[in-house]
Amino acid sequence: MANPFLRRATEYVRDDASFLAIVSPAPLTTFLANSEHKDVMFDLPARVIGEPGTGKTMLATLAEFKMIETILRDLSGQTHKDLAKALAKAGFLSDGRPSIAAVRVPMESGYRDFWELPYDPAIKTKLALWMLQARAVLGLFRNLTANKRRGIDDVKFVAREASEAHLEQMGGATSQGIRDRALEVQKAIQSVVGGLRPPKIENLPTAVTTPYQPFAAIQHIEIEWQKEVIQLKPLVMLDDVHALHPVQREDLFVSLCHREIKIGRWLMMRLDALSPGAVLGTDKQETHNLKRNRDYVDIRMQSNPDGGDKKKQFKKMAMDMANRYLPLVDAMKNKNATEFEALLSSEPPSLPPGKVKELSVGVAKDQEKLKITASRRAEIDKLVADYLTGATSYDKGEEVQLAMSRILLHRYVNRIQHAMPTLFETFDPDPKKPLKADSDVAESARLHLHEAFGRPFHFGVDDLCAASNENAELFLQFAGALVARMEARAIRNQSPVLNASAQQSGLVDKAKAIMNGWSFAYATRIRALVDAMAEECRRASLSPYARYGAGANAIGIPEEEMKDLLKAEEELAVILKHALANGAIGVRRDYGQGGKLWTLIELSGPVCLVYGLTFNRGGFLEKRVAYLRELCGVMP
Repeated sequence: MANPFLRRATEYVRDDASFLAIVSPAPLTTFLANSEHKDVMFDLPARVIGEPGTGKTMLATLAEFKMIETILRDLSGQTHKDLAKALAKAGFLSDGRPSIAAVRVPMESGYRDFWELPYDPAIKTKLALWMLQARAVLGLFRNLTANKRRGIDDVKFVAREASEAHLEQMGGATSQGIRDRALEVQKAIQSVVGGLRPPKIENLPTAVTTPYQPFAAIQHIEIEWQKEVIQLKPLVMLDDVHALHPVQREDLFVSLCHREIKIGRWLMMRLDALSPGAVLGTDKQETHNLKRNRDYVDIRMQSNPDGGDKKKQFKKMAMDMANRYLPLVDAMKNKNATEFEALLSSEPPSLPPGKVKELSVGVAKDQEKLKITASRRAEIDKLVADYLTGATSYDKGEEVQLAMSRILLHRYVNRIQHAMPTLFETFDPDPKKPLKADSDVAESARLHLHEAFGRPFHFGVDDLCAASNENAELFLQFAGALVARMEARAIRNQSPVLNASAQQSGLVDKAKAIMNGWSFAYATRIRALVDAMAEECRRASLSPYARYGAGANAIGIPEEEMKDLLKAEEELAVILKHALANGAIGVRRDYGQGGKLWTLIELSGPVCLVYGLTFNRGGFLEKRVAYLRELCGVMP
């Protein structure tokens, strides 16, 4: 069987049962149940936004009513129980019964063709809007009758008050009439869009020109569930809205924000569908006049992982996915290797004795060159030893101690460089700022060891999750590369557990392949940008006295300069938008340091892997917007 980690979950589906066997409930909890908009996301229009691979389509597929009904009809297995629990937390269930009738409507299937029609933009938007409403109604019927437990007449669409005109447009009050009208509209509009030559506006079929607005008429749906009539709130999930023409998408969004529409409306899109200001975190409105959190809400499928809780949430979701996929790899199943984390050794690497001796000699030479006394060296060694004794990290072998001491030796000299020797005593002044051995020095020491001796720097589950940028598909790509190595070992009848060196090699190789495969808008310029940034960060991170603590993996632009850039709406802002939307960089606004506010342009996980940079956040090089313009080849 092909490695399922290397295929998207939605592409691995043969049927509903296969999909439910591998899908993780964690995204429902992470992005919906814990959302600040949970109470209004079924009432107000919601833009569900994320990078490619964050799980938008998977989430929409899982939330469809036919999937929910399949889950609830058989709760004997733990998988279905976990999914039902997550669906309830996200608001799709109430008291163990469905409360939402959701349907996914793919938007990449020809909707952009409407924009090529030779009609007025308002007419083109209206045709697309009527088509998606017809397909949504038909999709709801398919979902509600999918398990053959009810027929079309067992599904009742209940209209909202004062919607008589809309009710007539949608085919009347009977289910058969509503379905027939939707089929008529779909067929008529498809004949206009799919024809070799679009008809003149005056020759459009009557079924096309007659108003059709079921979204404005429907209040809820009634079905029988376990011998009781229940009410369901319809939810239409428009998937891949970014495939539309920008003007078409904007007009469609405004139309779906009308307050008279009572059904749920989710527009699932990539980040690059938004304006640079919206993507890069300003309060600047889009071209419409709608107000966020009043007229609509945004649900981000990728949170800013500043807090430990958010990192833990992603790790939990990632491990759940990995543990569901792993048994599908025959070689791993035969080895009874079903717990992914246990297959990634957390045992720290160690240098050969000869390399440790070479390092020790090098530190002694640095001590002599820097003219540091034996007593000061002993004091520094004790600082390091005391820190490592109490540190929770397992990576604190002899080479780490030596590398930390070397950094503190250079840091000591840097801090006393303005002191003056006296005539009557050994020159060994105390630094103005006391030396300290801490986690940043330890991280920098490991980075120096990686650069000097090739000692593995990135390994273990935490580094794997950090490299994935909270992106489910990116995690699966990295995990898949590691599983391929595990599988090869298992086939050779070896232990599938990967040591630190094998993990580092697999992750770096995959990261290089990912970066080489970038083909999104401005990819060439963005690659030049991140390569130059990463190389400069690497050199800065290797400062002998660890000037940037754990290391640098970002540049900082004064916040006011970033605001001016976004106001000007120049090409550089568009390039940064696409870099962020496609996972090449991260952006942190209003980051305070040194009494100033900065915008941090952070390098993504794959870039940090390729260039051997720390995943610790906060270390940055101070730059100006002109630096970005130069790297991207953009004129001011």
